[in-house]
Formats: sequence, C-alpha cells, structure tokens
Amino acid sequence: MREYSIATIPADGIGPEVIAAGRTVLATLEKRLGDVKFTVENFDWGSDYYKKHGVMMPSDGLEQLKKFDAIYFGAVGAPDVPDHITLWGLRLPICQGFDQYANVRPTKILPGITPPLRNCGPDDLDWVIVRENSEGEYSGHGGRAHRGLPEEVGTEVAIFTRVGVSRIMRYAFRLAQSRPRKLLTVVTKSNAQRHGMVMWDEIAAEVAEEFPDVTWDKMLVDAMTVRMTLKPQSLDTIVATNLHADILSDLAGALSGSLGVAPTANIDPERRFPSMFEPIHGSAFDITGKGIANPVATFWTAAQMLDHLGEQDASARLMRAVEWVTGARILTPDVGGTATTREVTEAVCDAIHSSNV
Repeated sequence: MREYSIATIPADGIGPEVIAAGRTVLATLEKRLGDVKFTVENFDWGSDYYKKHGVMMPSDGLEQLKKFDAIYFGAVGAPDVPDHITLWGLRLPICQGFDQYANVRPTKILPGITPPLRNCGPDDLDWVIVRENSEGEYSGHGGRAHRGLPEEVGTEVAIFTRVGVSRIMRYAFRLAQSRPRKLLTVVTKSNAQRHGMVMWDEIAAEVAEEFPDVTWDKMLVDAMTVRMTLKPQSLDTIVATNLHADILSDLAGALSGSLGVAPTANIDPERRFPSMFEPIHGSAFDITGKGIANPVATFWTAAQMLDHLGEQDASARLMRAVEWVTGARILTPDVGGTATTREVTEAVCDAIHSSNV
C-alpha cells in the first residue's frame, strides 16, 4: 500500500466547493486502485480566518505544512479583504517559503468543449506554460514614501537573478525535451526592459546549448498574445517571467474554453518541500454557493499532483475519466452546459469505476 499525506486548503469563494469535489475524486481513485491511500488533513486558512485572527494563516503555517507530501489548494480572495493581503498572506508565502519556483500550467482543448477560437480543435492547442514562480516582478521588493502627498512615490522592483533564471530555463527546456514536439518558446520584453530581461534572453541562449535536440524561439510578450490567438498550433512549451506567464496563462485558459478547466502546479523540482496544486480560476464569488463551479480544473490539478507523487496510472485514469465526461458534454455553465458541480463530480467518479476508462 502506497500512502500519501495531502494538506487541503480550500480557502475562499468556490475553493471549498471544488476542493470537496477533488477530495471525492481522490477517494474514488483510492477505492478503484486498491493499492494507494490518501490521508487528507484540512486547514481552514483564508479570508474568514483573517477576519477572526488578523492573519491569513498562523505564523507557524509553513512548519505545519512541511510534513505533507503535497498541498491541494482551492482559491484565495474575498470582496471585503484587499487582494494584496489575501495573496501575500497565504498563497505567495507558501510558494516562496517552499521555493516552489516552477509554476506549471498545461492547457489543451478537452473533448466536448467548444473554444472561442474559430477553426481551432484539440490538435491545434496543446501547450504547457512554465512560469518563473519565485522572483521577477512578484519579488515583493519596493515600497511607498510620502503617502497621501503630491510627491507620493510607489516602487515595485523586479528582481532577476542568474540562479533563478537559469533554473527555470533548465526546467522548461527539460519539459520541452520530454514532449513529442521538443519545441520551446521563450517569452521576453527585452526591447523595453533592458537589464533583467536582457539577462533573461542571454541565459536562455546559454541554457539552450545544453539541449541541442530542443528547437526554441523567442517572442516579445505583446507579440506572444497575438501568436497565441492567431497561430495556436505553432506553440507547445512556453516559459515566461512571473508576471508575463501569469497573464498569458489566463489567456491560455480562456482560449481553451474557460478558466474553469485550467490547472496549476507550483513545483519544488528538488523535492525539498511539498509542492502545491491549485486550479487557476480564483475565488469566483459571483457563483459561490450556487453549485455550478466547474470542478474540472481541480480534477486536472489533482492529476498533476498524482504525477508529481509518482502515481502516473492514477493520474492517467483520472484524466481519461475527465475527458470522457467532457466528451459526453456533461458540462457546467461556464463551458456551455447545464450540469452542476455535483453532477460533473459524480460523472467523473462513475467513469473512474468504469472499465471503459
């Protein structure tokens, strides 16, 4: 029996709804496979915790999480708590504290989902975006002075280090090397940002020499939005800075049909700390409690978690079940269906049990 300890942090908005669905699917996989066990412990951190305690998580939060094999995260953010408090109080301290420097966001068009791009089918859009997740524009350096006065100043300092850029480039090149097309696009903005981004380009060229079997090219981030929209089939693996990949991966999710189907893995490739897995759709307070949140992103995220844990069979079985369900057009409203969160979850669980998948 292979056993894994999972920390769940449902947090805010639809987070508790989709994480509950994810836990149901993990329990179903456990029964179907018979030789794997998931021990799950829940943490009630988030905006409600902040309103009671003045912090998003306790001061020893990272120490509590360190013992787990993986973290399964819902969503963070609330209308009545400033976004910088929720993000810097919970998600980013976990990502930075556990050096989860590789944010990995696969994107593809699932069966049964109609994407917004005309004449774009499943074979035309199948990407993985690798986001540098520890520094860059989200380093947290900067400050404000002379608040409220006409001469008030706010600075936000982007930090690029040779260590940080080199390791994310190697991660991206290795990932591209493992995919059939062996194709990598490096996103930059070195025409306008002449220091950190020029270094980013130079290190990309240096690392590329270690991977002669990978074809790579370079795109300015603004031109990349055009390429993603007009020539999706020309892309495969993509690497970008913290800010650029944050934006581009949301565009990628929308181009595949909905942010409700878009997963994320925050990875510590050296496995010194637990990695964290989360859907990218956010807390979505406009649909919270309505029972229509799309759980597919959370299921796909669980598949990434299973891959990271070495449970490739379970991951593949889960994704086959998800694709069977979407192909049968059992879909929530965000992707054109009428099904509820519960109905999609039950259909995926039934498919996991089925010999057809």
